[in-house]
Amino acid sequence: MKFIVITSPCPMPDEAQRIKELFDCGIDMLHLRKPGSAVEDCARLLDSLPDKYLRRIVVHDHFQLCLDYDLAGVHLNRRNPSVPPFVAADPDRYTVSASCHSIAEAAEKKADAAYIFLSPIFDSISKQGYRSSYCSEELGKAAGNGILDSRVIALGGITLGHIPMLRRWHFGGAAFLGDVWKRAGHDEFIVNARLLSCALHENKG
Repeated sequence: MKFIVITSPCPMPDEAQRIKELFDCGIDMLHLRKPGSAVEDCARLLDSLPDKYLRRIVVHDHFQLCLDYDLAGVHLNRRNPSVPPFVAADPDRYTVSASCHSIAEAAEKKADAAYIFLSPIFDSISKQGYRSSYCSEELGKAAGNGILDSRVIALGGITLGHIPMLRRWHFGGAAFLGDVWKRAGHDEFIVNARLLSCALHENKG
């Protein structure tokens, strides 16, 4: 299963260092999502990261950064719903992922994406009042119908304890925001990231 972390929407203390630690702990991809930030702020963060990690970063905004920094790809959402021309012209080089908020939307969009986020699977940790949209029976049915598969990434309230359920529902991975960043600046930040990596990658290879 893929281990994806989404950046905090707001700047974090020592954020570049925290991102380096996450990559060292085994995350597969980082999604750079800073909807309120200027392109210069996002570029400054990218400038602070080792080149070896840039090809594993996807941007949600300021898609030109993907070209300027040779990043992995772009993520489509309500703010930025269209694939930029330079990505469309080179589909073998860049990944395109997308956000989905219903099982029907996931079934429709996953055919044209490298992977999609389906949310919120559980009650959000980072967004107060953002409740789960799905029951266990609904997710089990979607898994049985082949809608949930390796290209569908669970998002929303995911913690270490949820990973066995996600595996039963055939999700291809999990994306984390609140559960990871609420630990930033504490010793448990790295400990938790390593535990998540082990749990998600236990069948890898």
